[in-house]
Amino acid sequence: MLNKALRRRIVEIVTKAKEGHIPSSFSIVDLIDHIYGNLLRFDPQNPDWQERDQFILSKGHGCAGLYVVLEKYGLLSADQLASYSMTGGILGGHPDRTTVPFVEASTGSLGHGFPFSVGIALANKIKQLPGRVITLVGDGECHEGTIWESAHVAANQKLDNLTVVVDWNQSGAQLCPVDDLPAKWRAFGWQTHVFNGHDAAEIEAAFALVGKADGPLALVAKNIKGHGAKLTEGHGRWHHRIPDEQEYQELMEALS
Repeated sequence: MLNKALRRRIVEIVTKAKEGHIPSSFSIVDLIDHIYGNLLRFDPQNPDWQERDQFILSKGHGCAGLYVVLEKYGLLSADQLASYSMTGGILGGHPDRTTVPFVEASTGSLGHGFPFSVGIALANKIKQLPGRVITLVGDGECHEGTIWESAHVAANQKLDNLTVVVDWNQSGAQLCPVDDLPAKWRAFGWQTHVFNGHDAAEIEAAFALVGKADGPLALVAKNIKGHGAKLTEGHGRWHHRIPDEQEYQELMEALS
């Protein structure tokens, strides 16, 4: 599975704005596309519909991947996307709840979006609202203490309306190379499923589990950072790099 059209849009807006994180966005864009296209219940005319499902991108620096999906499903206009990280535009280098429709939390400081998600899921339970909460975190982000404090609360409260998607692209292994993320989520009481986050059939099978666990669900996606073009795959110089003219052409040709 490789959505080249969404990746081209990411390259276009990042190059124009000179606001990076192409590899982080490439890593997760297929997952976000599936979530909005096949899973979330929302009203395009009413972003604050009380009974909606909610998606929170805790890994806020990958927001270019979120923005292009919002445009695909008519939740952002082409003009709004074209103003990404431009003066006067509503889209910044991290999601902003106060300016962007369908952005549920202002994120970017790693470890903040996931606790928001736990709180919203608990509030939905208390209010007896049907909305499910899906949040996407990075594997490096999973070194933050707030992730595990919140995971502990969610398991103890049996929040079966909460799903975390972990972008397990081995970024975190650069700091802590010995790390078994699926085992950690299981140890905190979460039903955990590991899958290939770039394979359509495995993505569909993984998200079919949403709402069927008797507590919170962790979907751990074995991803490749920068997936989609050999130029951007892996770790290092491309984390926040802006393509020059030659690199832009190479990326667009790879994604044609």
